[in-house]
Amino acid sequence: MERFEGKVAVVTGSTRRIGKGIAKRFAREGAHVIINGSSSPEAVQKVVAEIEADGGSAIGVQADVSN
Repeated sequence: MERFEGKVAVVTGSTRRIGKGIAKRFAREGAHVIINGSSSPEAVQKVVAEIEADGGSAIGVQADVSN
């Protein structure tokens, strides 16, 4: 059993660098991942597609969570 199977992980800033790596790791560990980025819906969907291509589960939400 994967460590985060049946869990949901919300990762803000997950379209680049560290956030993207964290989101992918959660997905590899079995979590359903919510990808968040504030800059571009295309960047959000790209990470979702990468996770799904690796067999993970993710959805994308473009939003600025700083407010």
